[in-house]
Amino acid sequence: MDGWRTRYFPILAEFVRSGGQFVRPETRELWRELSHLPADDILEHHEESVKFLLSYADPEDRMTFVHRSLLFITELLISLRLPEGAAAREEADAERLLLSASAIHSAPMEEEHPNKFETVLQHMDSGIALFDGAGNLRFLNVQMSRMLQAPRRSLIGCTLYQLFFHANLQLSVRRNFLRIYREMVLYRRFRGEFQDANGRFLLVSISQIEELDGDYLISVKDVSEYKQIEQTAFQNDKLAMLGKIAAAIAHEIRNPLTSIRGFIQLLNPYLKEVGKQEYGRIILSEIDRANDIIYEFLNSSKPSAPMKQTVLVGLLLKESILLSESEALMKGCELHSEIFDPYLTVAVDVKQIKQVFLNIVKNAMDAIYEVKGERKGLIDISARREGKYALISIKDNGKGMERATLNRLFDPFFTTKDEGTGLGLSVSYRIICNHGGTIHVDSQLNEGTEFLIYLPYVEGKE
Repeated sequence: MDGWRTRYFPILAEFVRSGGQFVRPETRELWRELSHLPADDILEHHEESVKFLLSYADPEDRMTFVHRSLLFITELLISLRLPEGAAAREEADAERLLLSASAIHSAPMEEEHPNKFETVLQHMDSGIALFDGAGNLRFLNVQMSRMLQAPRRSLIGCTLYQLFFHANLQLSVRRNFLRIYREMVLYRRFRGEFQDANGRFLLVSISQIEELDGDYLISVKDVSEYKQIEQTAFQNDKLAMLGKIAAAIAHEIRNPLTSIRGFIQLLNPYLKEVGKQEYGRIILSEIDRANDIIYEFLNSSKPSAPMKQTVLVGLLLKESILLSESEALMKGCELHSEIFDPYLTVAVDVKQIKQVFLNIVKNAMDAIYEVKGERKGLIDISARREGKYALISIKDNGKGMERATLNRLFDPFFTTKDEGTGLGLSVSYRIICNHGGTIHVDSQLNEGTEFLIYLPYVEGKE
């Protein structure tokens, strides 16, 4: 393809988009190059470019696009100052252009059904964009426009450089453009997974195939849901592995502990005679504590099946808050609760769900305590119905978490506390899963954390 053909379309698109102004600095250079070409070649390429512009234009914009494209080619023909002998053709060329442009405009309106291949492309769940070899954006579909959060008409015809500084694009989007471009140029990486500022995982693929005449096809797909499914499966695999380990060692540890406990109880009378009964009490207490740790270890891999009963969510939260109030007072935290639906009911194992609430509230208090003095500690607890689920939110204004910590939050034995076991949230995760619910966590470093617990909603009894 000739160089002028590559430059012609973005200059035309910029002219149409800007309301009829030549804003591209390379316009004069293109004019000089076109001055040596036959008018027929220019008109033919102009018609193709107008058709391409109309292919992405909204119906209400088509007439405006046609008028501005006519203005563009008219000013071009005048500026070229066609040589003597071609002047007679200029009027015929303009009339021919008007007829062809009118036909271009009216054709899509007359068709009841647009080109089915274009319809498929526009309604794909992946964002599609096409750049030519010079870096000009020639096409993007509706899904790509939604991902970029900018209208298509403001982007078509822009160069990569213009997209980096485009006023209609958010700063986070422009940074991702630059990052993808750097990966492609420096590392020849044409396929990769990126995470945007909203936490979405985007799979980006860049292709250059012979059928596109040197153009670059960019495909962007939101794979956040698949990522979540993958992480859930990975989490379940780790919990299953933990269960195998627990089953293998729990029996071997409990047996000698049971024997030691029995012998200490037999020795109690002799310890009393020598005034050392306190030793026996401490030994028994430590053995019981070891048994509790083993029970928690087993429970983390496979909590007992829930004994469900229908209960008001508000009542569950009220009891959990009462159990946490004294510790919250000691750590300088204020507990605030709001129940948007007082008749919100769920079918749960009350003991297990309370354990989940208490685990999360305790973690929130610890996070607030670590930033004590910087701001007043506040834990907001709320409950409302969302579709088929009861949504319980536990939000704090503590230290928050980095993304690396957030990704491993429910891993068994992972903890950021000096004295933590790393089993509390792992147990909580499995309990909620056993109830047919889910847990989502959103956290910002130095701002706070919010746990969103979804439990299946059930109709309460009258």
